[in-house]
Amino acid sequence: MKICIIQPHYSFDADDLQSCFDELLSLLDRCDDSMDLIVLPEYSDVLADVIGKDGFYNAVARYSSLLLEKAKKTAMRCHALLFVNAGYQTEQGIRNTTHAIDRNGNIVGRYFKEHPAPSEVKSDAEGGHALDVSYSYTFRKPYTLEIEGVRLGFLTCYDFYFYESFASLARQNVDVIIGCSLQRTDSHDALSIINRFLCYNTNAYLIRASVSLGSDSLTCGCSMVIAPDGMVLLNMKNDVGLGICEIDPKIKYYKPAGHMGALKAHYEYIEEGRRPWLYRNGGTSVVPFDAVMKYPRLCAYGGMPSVAPPHSLPSFASAIALGAQEIALDLQPTKDGILVCCSDDQLNRICTEISHVCQYTYQELFELDFGSFYNENFKNLKITKFEDVLQKFAGRVIMNIHIKPGEDHIDISMIEKITGLIRKYDCEKHVYFTTDQDRIIRQIKAYNADLKCCISPNKDSDPTTLVDHAIALGAYKIQLYKPHCNRETVQKAHANGILCNLYCFDDPKEICRALDMGVDTVLTDDFFTIYNAVKERLETHNPIQ
Repeated sequence: MKICIIQPHYSFDADDLQSCFDELLSLLDRCDDSMDLIVLPEYSDVLADVIGKDGFYNAVARYSSLLLEKAKKTAMRCHALLFVNAGYQTEQGIRNTTHAIDRNGNIVGRYFKEHPAPSEVKSDAEGGHALDVSYSYTFRKPYTLEIEGVRLGFLTCYDFYFYESFASLARQNVDVIIGCSLQRTDSHDALSIINRFLCYNTNAYLIRASVSLGSDSLTCGCSMVIAPDGMVLLNMKNDVGLGICEIDPKIKYYKPAGHMGALKAHYEYIEEGRRPWLYRNGGTSVVPFDAVMKYPRLCAYGGMPSVAPPHSLPSFASAIALGAQEIALDLQPTKDGILVCCSDDQLNRICTEISHVCQYTYQELFELDFGSFYNENFKNLKITKFEDVLQKFAGRVIMNIHIKPGEDHIDISMIEKITGLIRKYDCEKHVYFTTDQDRIIRQIKAYNADLKCCISPNKDSDPTTLVDHAIALGAYKIQLYKPHCNRETVQKAHANGILCNLYCFDDPKEICRALDMGVDTVLTDDFFTIYNAVKERLETHNPIQ
């Protein structure tokens, strides 16, 4: 199979957009009928650094259809398969799309970039291009396409950096990976390492097309063909033009699987000994991060107290299984510093005297029965450790973590312990912390500025100034109570980029009124009943998974 890679010039001056595009078209004219497969770089319709959403969208509108028409004619003239990346208009906006064109000029497949880059996701106000990335927030297996008996996989630019996805791609048994790319800041050495690593781990050829930043540049470029054993068959460095190479896509690389082992692909050898529970959470059960999960939401406070004892693993599991996107839990330290999920109200029902969690060691609490008070079927249920919740549900649900200070037992060492567990279970983007203590928010932000906090009023605070208080503290959300929740407060919060929780409602009519006011999340201790009562209102914006 004869491969042709097209590497055009790219400019950081938007005024060069037309000349760069014209050069690309002239390179397409140089393709001939000896070629079997032609690959163009990422955004072949926007070959200059345009600024903002309008600049990018205008460039796509101007050049994308012209490029696709030219690509189709080239595929027919050369009787070749052709892969071209360009902006693709959808109802939600433009998607970064690699179009697969067969020898007759028909589009036979489209690959949407699996990992949109931050510049593609950010809004115009944030300096981004505001692309349609809606498809990237739900599970999809690696996209593959079979043409003429060759199994094709795809990566685009930013995708090349997510090594954890290579094993999943390898399982698709692809022969060739089509890589349309820019990667304007990577050195030639780095690009070689990244791409050889990819081929060795997927047992596939890579055909990567990029752009040239000029003959003197030591970054970008490196349109290349690499074999499954990691051997570089073609590297254009920063040459502008056509790169030609021949491959047999059915030739694979097999090696002994360990000393004196049978011949296997590298990824097959790795799969034999994989221990996935040692790695980052992942897979179909992981939900979108808190920052991108849609609103409005219901938050299951304590899990599902109508099914199992509140703040227990069965309670949280029930809520998640029934579709809760967010749970709220009360987090407290024991006397010896173990973090447990428990409200003092729950403890009062168990102990013979009014007590606080922080007055007991974990072992003392462990010896108590945390289930019989609820139902004899839960007799001898043990208190829930925070780490147990993270171990079972990290990444599977958004967690609104209510930090209960007890008798000032939450100090910087305890904050380090809490945030350390969050980091251990790789769920920083799936949690936020709610407290009425300013010092705790300051400690959290000082320890890790990326962690999100929600401020709620305490008995001494003025709820009417809660939004101003949140602004001063850099809080992400405010948690309102019914007497102080009104449209004016919600609108003021939203105007300052602050989201609004409402605690705690079990009346569907009240919840609908809150949603009408613009409340983002309503906490309830009867999630499924309330969801069924207000689901039409919620599903308009955010259908249950």
